[in-house]
Amino acid sequence: MSYVGPDFDPPQPRRSRRGPLTVALAALVPGALLGWLVYEAVGAPSDSGGGAGRAAVRSATSAPWSAPAASSPSGADGKQPSTSPTPSTSAPTASGPLKGKVVVIDPGHNPGNFRHTAEINRTVDIGTNRKECDTTGTSTNSGYTEARFTLDVTHRLRALLQQQGATVKLTHDGDSPPWGPCVDERARIGNAAHADAAISIHADGAAKGDRGFHVILPASVHAGAADTRPIVDASRDLGERVAGNFVRVTGEAPSNYIGDGTGLVTRKDLGGLNLSTVPKVFIECGNMRDSRDAALLTSGAWRQKAAQGISEGIVSFLRGS
Repeated sequence: MSYVGPDFDPPQPRRSRRGPLTVALAALVPGALLGWLVYEAVGAPSDSGGGAGRAAVRSATSAPWSAPAASSPSGADGKQPSTSPTPSTSAPTASGPLKGKVVVIDPGHNPGNFRHTAEINRTVDIGTNRKECDTTGTSTNSGYTEARFTLDVTHRLRALLQQQGATVKLTHDGDSPPWGPCVDERARIGNAAHADAAISIHADGAAKGDRGFHVILPASVHAGAADTRPIVDASRDLGERVAGNFVRVTGEAPSNYIGDGTGLVTRKDLGGLNLSTVPKVFIECGNMRDSRDAALLTSGAWRQKAAQGISEGIVSFLRGS
């Protein structure tokens, strides 16, 4: 995903690029990137985190979020794709610490969007304004698409969460539906499931040399069908935990082109966040247009690490530890 919306400032000029050795040392050097403080703050998955306002894991004393009773918002035009899916649901496969918890995973884009441009180009209400139903997403220079990447990571993440006892629901699963769903519908699926946590999986399409991951948090929005105020704090907690565990497990550095090195970005132009009534974040796992990041994103072994890092962040959030 590489959309720059009307309420989203373009990235500031990049700092000088860092080599792998520099990144590794950053976690040990005073004054290093704040994003690498995530690594130091997280330690083992059960460790408590650092202070507020950082991309560090929150304290283990933070209570798990409880879903409020709220109706699902609806778009102004009231239209949804005729192929709008019943969310793909997987019952928990084992008893575990997440037994009774519901997690909604939203694989960014859809492999079929390329064949349904008219449908995905129509606009829907995202609260702050209107925006395209969906996009095709980006791809690596060799043609590995973001939609394929997000589905693969989603399937791996689902399996890991099921092992922890969670009930996992997907907003779509490849060809079901054949395109979309629209961004507003993706939010409604999480809302209708009363998800304890929701996450949208993406990879970015930034310039060559732009590297690293970032987690997108919902801004405080109260406009039209959107009211994120009840979920802003919980979503930040979720995002900080995901960011902290992602950098620890994958070794991928926080973005060097957005987020000031924290790995966290707040946006108010994404319908999937604006219309959510449950804690939700997006994660851009890397930049598909940079050859070094692309080498990671196209590696099955690395995608498993990405799913593991995201899973551990979600588990930490849901357990409040």
